Amino acid sequence: MIKDYNLEKRKFVIGGTILIIGLIYLVRLFVLQVPDNDYKTFADSNAFLKKIQYPSRGLIYDRNGKLLVYNQPAYDVMMIMREVQPFDTLDFCRTIGITRDQFDRRLQMMKDRRLNPGYSAYTPQTFISQLSAEDYGRLQEKLYKFPGFFIQNRMLRQYAYPYGANVLGNIREASPRDIENDSYYIRGDYTGDLGVEKSYEKFLRGEKGVEILLRDAHGRIKGRYEDGIFDIPPQSGKNLKLSIDIDLQEYGERLMANKIGAIVAIEPSTGEILALVSSPSYDPSTLVGRSRGKNYAALNRNPYKPLYDRAIMAAYPPGSTFKPTQGLTFLQEGVITPHTMYPCYHGFVSGRLRVGCHAHGSPLSLMPAISTSCNAYFCYGLKSMVDSRSKYKSTAEAFDTWKDYMVSMGYGYRLGVDLPSESRGFIPNSNYYSKIYGEKRWRALTIISIAIGQGEVLATPLQIANLAATIANRGYFYTPHVVKEIQDTVLSADYRTKRYTKVSSDKYNYIVEGMRMAVLGGTCRVGAIPGIELCGKTGTAQNPHGKDHSAFMGFAPKDNPKIAIAVYVENAGFGATYGVPIGSLMVEKYLKGAISPERQYLEEHMLNSNTMIYSGIKGN
Repeated sequence: MIKDYNLEKRKFVIGGTILIIGLIYLVRLFVLQVPDNDYKTFADSNAFLKKIQYPSRGLIYDRNGKLLVYNQPAYDVMMIMREVQPFDTLDFCRTIGITRDQFDRRLQMMKDRRLNPGYSAYTPQTFISQLSAEDYGRLQEKLYKFPGFFIQNRMLRQYAYPYGANVLGNIREASPRDIENDSYYIRGDYTGDLGVEKSYEKFLRGEKGVEILLRDAHGRIKGRYEDGIFDIPPQSGKNLKLSIDIDLQEYGERLMANKIGAIVAIEPSTGEILALVSSPSYDPSTLVGRSRGKNYAALNRNPYKPLYDRAIMAAYPPGSTFKPTQGLTFLQEGVITPHTMYPCYHGFVSGRLRVGCHAHGSPLSLMPAISTSCNAYFCYGLKSMVDSRSKYKSTAEAFDTWKDYMVSMGYGYRLGVDLPSESRGFIPNSNYYSKIYGEKRWRALTIISIAIGQGEVLATPLQIANLAATIANRGYFYTPHVVKEIQDTVLSADYRTKRYTKVSSDKYNYIVEGMRMAVLGGTCRVGAIPGIELCGKTGTAQNPHGKDHSAFMGFAPKDNPKIAIAVYVENAGFGATYGVPIGSLMVEKYLKGAISPERQYLEEHMLNSNTMIYSGIKGN
């Protein structure tokens, strides 16, 4: 019999087809049963309701144990889309205080997987958050009319004081990016925004729990599954104790009312920040609840930018508060001795170049130069260093050596404070000037203004206060930080390690004496405090956009110092006009608890003065 090869081929084709179809079915069954959770989710949602149990967020205290931030109950309206049945939409909207248009928009946003990556018709979704107690009460009575909806208990922040908003921060609803970057969050969750609420979010938020409820065939809740043995209880967030003294913070904010600028106070022996004032400020409780969005938008539109933390974000010309760094550098490099004298002809004069200065004795040495804030002295010092070819091979080498000293003293880079969005300020290097003027085509006279904290040099109030703490410690500092303790957690070693500068400790004694002389009879004499040895340095920073900025930095007592401080008031004139009085009042308040009767006139003047009128800012 002759074999039909066509029939033989057909047999293989049919067999192969059957095999492929079988494989397709097997793969599909595997996908449905193993990787694909849709059917399991559907089955589970019929039998169980898994309710997230939100933990209590960690509490926040000040350094003296005063409660600053705590929790209050809040209510979110949740819905499971698959279980929603026809209901009176207008009645629902009236009950929770929204319009029908808002209802439709919320529903659309909830279903949009770009805005809500975790959306599923079978799992609970946040429909509206932060329901008021009144709306909650009304909805609770009618909830049976709205199948598929239920209420989820949450916690909102409550603030015991209307101060320290820039330090404390606030909480907001997690954004799609937050949800994408951290699997902890789902739509409707809250996360820290600004301040320690943001930087210590993972400590404060705790761990979520789960409650598993059993349903009947009609979807009604029949109780806890297996008496709750499979429930996971939430773990509360860790409490924080801040280094902030809330009474000093309050006093600083009151002194800075109607002024633009910042105050930073540090405990030199630990690096703990005692007060971190940014002005203008705002009451942190305005960013809580359903009105948060509206209030946040208003703060964001405010031309004085109260959301901008000037204490750590603003980069200002430090002015004469920068001069101690110059004296220390020149001493360490051997450019000067404590007794080196330079003349001052009402300023620094070299050919056609002139840097002005106020009237005082001449010539003078380092300590009187600090006391009187002589511009000429530090200009001569910088010229002697940068133009010295006997010590440095080139201008660039000399200048980069200078920069290394500035960096070691905490300038030019972020200090590492435990708050978000710290600015690094700016200290140029030789490449920066070579790009502007050409390589080997610039020298000390080209950049002479940096010797007095002007020109390209920029610093944050935090960096200026840190310099005061470094001088108080005679040559080292701790990384400034606002959190003193974390519950059941060891504070990072970064905040417990001394950071030494490139200047030996003995050189600091000359700067300390000069700063003490400034208070006894120099530019800081208005800041003299009875019974307290305050050491200080004024700063008057030129402002091309208006009136000069008023600055001050100092510490007290002279020996075994307890507080170092920097004050920066925009558009307020001479350093002695606002910077020194505010700084000395803060020091006296912290060390004595009250202002001396003979200085209360100064307190009244600072509390009631207004420098915003000089800012040149026009409202909307």
